[in-house]
Amino acid sequence: MEQYFFRETSFKLLMQKRVADILLVCSPYDKFMLEEDGRIDELLFQEYVSLNLRYPPKFTQASSAKDAFAMLEKRHFDLVITMLNIGDLNAIDLAKRIKAKYPNKPIIVLTPISTRETMQRLHNEDISSIDYIFSWQGNPNILLAMVKLIEDRMNVADDVATAGVQTIILVEDSVRYYSSYLPMIYQTLFSQARCLMTEGLNEWQQTMRMRGRPKILLARNYEEAIALYEAYKSNLLGIITDVTYKKEGVIDRSAGLKLCEHIRKENRELPILLQSSHQEHIKDAESHQTSFIYKHSKGLLKELEEYIRSNYGFGDFVFRDPETQAPIMRAHDLWELQHRIAEIPDDSFVAHVNNNDISKWLKARALFSLAEYLRPKQLSDFDHAQELRDFIIGAIKQFRTQEGRGTIAEFQRDRFDELSLFSRIGNGSLGGKGRGLAFIDLQLKQKRLNIKYPGVIVSIPRTVVLTTEIFEEFMETNRLYDIALSDHSDKEILEAFLTAKLPVKISEDLSALLQVVHKPIAVRSSSLLEDSHYQPFAGIYSTFMLPNNHTDLSRRFQDLAEAIRCVFASTYYQASKDYMRATNNLVEEEKMAVIIQEITGSVHNDRCYPHISGVARSLNFYPIENEKPEDGIVNIALGLGKTVVEGGISLRFSPRYPKKIIQLSDTKTAMKETQKSFFALSMDSESFSVTHKEESNIISLELSAAEEDGMLKNLASTYDMENHILRDGSGYKGPRVLTFSGILRYGMFPLADIITELLKMGKQAMNVPIEIEFAVNLKPVGGRLPTFSFLQIRPIVENAEAEDLVIEEPDPKTALVFSNKAMGNGNYREIRDFVYINPDRFDPSKTKEMATSIAEINAALDDEDRGYILVVPGRLGSSDRWLGIPINWSQISNARVIVESGLKNFRVDPSQGTHFFQNITSLRNAYLTINPFMDDGLFNVEHLNKMKAAKEDEFLRHIRFSSPLTVKIDGKTGRGLITL
Repeated sequence: MEQYFFRETSFKLLMQKRVADILLVCSPYDKFMLEEDGRIDELLFQEYVSLNLRYPPKFTQASSAKDAFAMLEKRHFDLVITMLNIGDLNAIDLAKRIKAKYPNKPIIVLTPISTRETMQRLHNEDISSIDYIFSWQGNPNILLAMVKLIEDRMNVADDVATAGVQTIILVEDSVRYYSSYLPMIYQTLFSQARCLMTEGLNEWQQTMRMRGRPKILLARNYEEAIALYEAYKSNLLGIITDVTYKKEGVIDRSAGLKLCEHIRKENRELPILLQSSHQEHIKDAESHQTSFIYKHSKGLLKELEEYIRSNYGFGDFVFRDPETQAPIMRAHDLWELQHRIAEIPDDSFVAHVNNNDISKWLKARALFSLAEYLRPKQLSDFDHAQELRDFIIGAIKQFRTQEGRGTIAEFQRDRFDELSLFSRIGNGSLGGKGRGLAFIDLQLKQKRLNIKYPGVIVSIPRTVVLTTEIFEEFMETNRLYDIALSDHSDKEILEAFLTAKLPVKISEDLSALLQVVHKPIAVRSSSLLEDSHYQPFAGIYSTFMLPNNHTDLSRRFQDLAEAIRCVFASTYYQASKDYMRATNNLVEEEKMAVIIQEITGSVHNDRCYPHISGVARSLNFYPIENEKPEDGIVNIALGLGKTVVEGGISLRFSPRYPKKIIQLSDTKTAMKETQKSFFALSMDSESFSVTHKEESNIISLELSAAEEDGMLKNLASTYDMENHILRDGSGYKGPRVLTFSGILRYGMFPLADIITELLKMGKQAMNVPIEIEFAVNLKPVGGRLPTFSFLQIRPIVENAEAEDLVIEEPDPKTALVFSNKAMGNGNYREIRDFVYINPDRFDPSKTKEMATSIAEINAALDDEDRGYILVVPGRLGSSDRWLGIPINWSQISNARVIVESGLKNFRVDPSQGTHFFQNITSLRNAYLTINPFMDDGLFNVEHLNKMKAAKEDEFLRHIRFSSPLTVKIDGKTGRGLITL
């Protein structure tokens, strides 16, 4: 079926008007009679609790009319309930006086048992100031009914208009009968409301859905009944009517039949129940196509309850044999209805469709938009019953999918299926990454971006989060805090965690998850501090990828459990502890949630990877030509995102100008500076091995492998060696060049548009510049639509210093470094240490040794709590040692100013899109890029080489100055200067 956007029901906007304070006017004896077994407040509170209701009202008693007026003067009351006899003034006169001053205040008169004399007395009086009269017959539920009747009247117009809430009209002028009917009807309604709760995906939704229960509207004459019917006939479950009551001010012994005739002229299907003290009206009921109950029946209330349950779609959906009406099977909720419709015989299915039973049941469960969508569909609209069956099942699936978006559902192992998008296990925090995913899922739904692009799915991957509660229980139960907080090695900590047991309560949940999820999965960290404002901890903790394809479920569970333990252990690895110290956080305060997420990608033989992975940032610190910083910047690559986030070769472009790419400015540059290899997940079911490293099953492949998999269509161009040009597409002979031309130049997939929209949305929602990670699968299995998966969102923290600096041209005598591409803002003070790799000694084959030298200097300066300036050739932190020094963030964690410098034969580009870049910006470090051999910036290495070194080895020199160096960054112009 085509994609349809179901109108969202805003349950939180319903029932906005409440009866919170009630003034009860009665004698002490009447109050005692009402309470009998306890205080009225307690009785009503217990009634509310038993029915899962909230906001029970408070009662304040006044013993006389005089006291009542005094209390009304002092404070607001939502409802006045008065006994018929109150001593100094009768209830009718009291009501008139109250209405005269407070015309909108509802007033209910409560009489003892409704004797003929009492009713006659009221009949002869002007009771227009009284909203309702009720008869007390010893049933404490009548208090609940009175309150809810008033609340329903106050809210019905808004709630029907806002959400399409359903109504039930009771037409009855007998105080005795409606005083008996209403408590029972409300009890039945609230029992049904508990069924509404089962459709909620979490406790909050379940509570809010209670507000969607049907409203009860009481009419006491023909005119009131007609007015209510005309106002709410499009949202009406049914009418229960007496036969005899007033019409045009006089008793009409066929008023109920006339009401039926009026309704049947335009609606022959609406359930109508005639109820009368005269059994001869059974024939009238038959002729008017209504049901009938006898008012003097000994089982009157039970019969009425059974009628309501059977005719208004309350309780389970019961599939019946159309001939015998015998039950065939039941559906307790929408999940079961979806599966049962696929199983029932055709004749039963057709009968229920013809009777509109499905839409009626959906309306009663407050699934209004789905009911509205299905209600007009008839068997005649389809070629055969199976087509209609498939349509209804598809609509339910689409509705459930849409309802799940933007919602953090509580994981239910017996209800988790392919439509469950975001679930949580445990009651703790989702962690930083988990919060970001949940937030962006909500934003996609609210902004309708998930349906904005025809033929494309924009979504987060299916996700289950183990909250920090699971982590805390794991740590405490296994007594792991001592070794975790010690100085033991990473290997020793991991071994301790691997021998520990996961909490028993989640084992069954994880098994249920694996029975549904058969795609490769990523097991990601989501600590409390990860991706939070100012300290995002990007790339500090572990992520593991699992092929999740072993034939033995228990082995898949074992792999998942071990990956979870590994992520837990990474909280306490040395690199994590070093980073915590560098950011002035306490290790013992950190807590870890774990994200279990389907990997976006296609499986080809022994490997899995996406067509595109990438990182986009809402700020471009290095705009060119017409680009503006606020246009943002994107880095994309073929394969897993490891290429981009770890600084490998990727394609960099502005989402506003996707056709303008520096790397493709000429053929020679394109051949040299585009991606040559990619990362994929090994699908060998034995490939995952427990290690404190994350890459045991991540493989690097040449582009030829992607071409074998048919993944280069729309992504690659071909090098025409004869003409020395690039031809878009892969239908030619020659080397492939990853230009992504089909996407960026020809718009075969709206990547730039989607990213532009998401960056704008994310920045507005978070109020700071943001960075997102994403993946794209252009050809999902099973004929599904191309998918843009939103993997992560985190803030980019700008330097808070607001100093306006003017940086002049550098003085060769004092300038050490000058850059026209500097990030940061302000003065970086109290830096006396300058560490650099001598360009003349740089040997790409020995970059690992250089990383060790830098790490040793960093550790020494960390012990002394000294920040420093670091100048390195190439791209810092690159996983490709030929592009730069492959170093971890913890090995340079004390560097406050980082300079990346090009070499004679190598131009360095800014390392945007990497974890290094994210951590540099978030810690407010200065970051400069220079290419002095291309007259782009200055590095006065000759001057530095003449100075005495505090430490020097084969590659590195460390100079300590007696006075602080001057470091200035002008964030507005992008100029940076380091001087003596």
